[in-house]
Amino acid sequence: MKGKLYLVATPIGNYEDITLRALNVLKSVDFIICEEFKDARRLLSQYQITKELFSLNEHNEKEVADEILFKIVEGNSAALISDCGTPLFSDPGHLLVELCISQNIDIVPIPGANSILPALTGSGLDFEKFYYYGWLSPKKDIRKQQLYKLKNVNEVVVLMDTPYRIKSLLEDIVKILGRNIRTVLAFQLTMKDEKFYRGTAEEILRIVEEKNLKGEFVLILNNKKNH
Repeated sequence: MKGKLYLVATPIGNYEDITLRALNVLKSVDFIICEEFKDARRLLSQYQITKELFSLNEHNEKEVADEILFKIVEGNSAALISDCGTPLFSDPGHLLVELCISQNIDIVPIPGANSILPALTGSGLDFEKFYYYGWLSPKKDIRKQQLYKLKNVNEVVVLMDTPYRIKSLLEDIVKILGRNIRTVLAFQLTMKDEKFYRGTAEEILRIVEEKNLKGEFVLILNNKKNH
């Protein structure tokens, strides 16, 4: 019997956000695939789970995917986790999933914590339809080109980026999409200092500058032309 590959969502900040099903899977699988050993061990120690770990990240996925696939084909079940949140969402693992599917191995997603839906539900915006762009390029010129393209998207737009680029991203949005575009900054979701900042892009930029905000965030823009 071949094993299974479970895609297990883990908390994005608050350890209480893990599901009972996720805990049961992590306890029952033969081994766990993670991005970084340190982050995985810190997470698993919260739930007193000790498992053999395999590291799979953007730098080594091509090298280790075949080895992991072979273990699953032999009958071992595995759980894939990312550093936080839902695996494969702006995270490695796509090649491994493709290889498993090619060998008729069952892929079992275990839903749970993510940042996008909490950001949208707490935003106060009408998001029955929304455009998820995700991570912009770290290169300034390419990022500006991407934002120019987004000017033509007549929807609520969801963006993500690293904590240290929050200010420069808002500066570009003010210049390219306009200082008055309705903006929601969902900051440090699920953590003690969670906060929603709502206003125009210019107002949110001012708050970021005044408070010197640095942390995990989701940025939501109301780009609807007739809002």
